Amino acid sequence: MRTLNYVLLSVRDPRESARLYTQLLGREPVEHSGSFVLYVLPSGLKIGLWRASEMEPVPAAPGGVEIAFTEPSRDAVRQTYAEWTQLGLKVLQEPTDMAFGFTFVVEDPDGHRLRPFFLAVNPR
Repeated sequence: MRTLNYVLLSVRDPRESARLYTQLLGREPVEHSGSFVLYVLPSGLKIGLWRASEMEPVPAAPGGVEIAFTEPSRDAVRQTYAEWTQLGLKVLQEPTDMAFGFTFVVEDPDGHRLRPFFLAVNPR
């Protein structure tokens, strides 16, 4: 059986991206070099920030991935929105109710979409 436990994001500058992701994830990376930064989350999921120009095969462009974060409540989604917009992230979707729950979407400087959400049992 396969296990999904590693996400690689192509980025322009891993050190610059690490400054943001350290704040977003609330933890320091376990590995940090000029071309690669690695985070290990409490769940065991690993998130790597890899310089796009050094990946093989080289991606067409950085960005294009959406990462979702489960939040414990609607208020937690609102709090995350307030924190992340203070960081200057581009808002793609204001906090809103959708079929699956309460959510918003921002974009990091490399074009990756970040979606915190509260899963609602009976949304809307």
